Amino acid sequence: MFTAKNFFLAGGSVPVSISYLIVAGGGGGGTDRAGGGGAGGLLTGTSLLTKSTTYTVTVGAGGASAAGAANPSTGNGNSSVFNSLTAIYGGGGSGGDSTLSASGGSGGGASTGGVGNLSGGAGTSGQGNNGGTSGPHSGAYCAAGGGGAGAVGGNASGTTAGSGGSGTASSITGSSITYAGGGGGGTYNGTAGGGGSGGGGAGAAGSTAISGTSGTVNLGGGGGGGGGAGGTGGLGGSGVVILSVPTADYSGTSTGSPTITTSGSNTILKFTSSGSYTA
Repeated sequence: MFTAKNFFLAGGSVPVSISYLIVAGGGGGGTDRAGGGGAGGLLTGTSLLTKSTTYTVTVGAGGASAAGAANPSTGNGNSSVFNSLTAIYGGGGSGGDSTLSASGGSGGGASTGGVGNLSGGAGTSGQGNNGGTSGPHSGAYCAAGGGGAGAVGGNASGTTAGSGGSGTASSITGSSITYAGGGGGGTYNGTAGGGGSGGGGAGAAGSTAISGTSGTVNLGGGGGGGGGAGGTGGLGGSGVVILSVPTADYSGTSTGSPTITTSGSNTILKFTSSGSYTA
């Protein structure tokens, strides 16, 4: 009968079971009374690593302001990768008169598009949620919030823009931290949407060009939508990759200068830039 013990005695190597959290870069908010950016996709779970094998880590950057009303995907964030696992980038927020919305790990929020009642971008199953829907077109020009890892983006209603969808909490580092919140929607002269918990940036409000708030770096938050006429969206927050390795199996070999701490019987590697880990 095959057992891990027999494999080891035969000269093989017992795989190391680790936990991981992978968060992609959030999407940038749209320009001009615009939708909030969607949060970066979030993946968490366990994985078996083969000893003496090097595993690549890619940390996705946040998206730029989604300039160009007809192309919110210009604000998409960048994906984060560990080994064969990919957390999908956050979708950019929809700009002022655009009728389009960008999909992603979580989708970008919808703008009024000159007509209102537009759907937000689609999220990726198991990683995030859809962006919110814009309300009826009115003088307030209120846009919707971007989706978050834990909830859909808020819908715009009346003179109030939608808030970003909430993120998801993880205790992989030893303390509870919320990641991947969506960006809030912007507005011309209504009430801007707040950023979702987990690093989502707030939307902007005003009759002049006012920029949305950027998502928080290394939390994968979406940027807030721009306010007024021509206000730029906030930048998406960069992602993060965190590995929790049993200290008894920790190799001590990595690149990319991760922050290394311990929690209980585990060693924690927090990658805020790309690198690698050798099991």
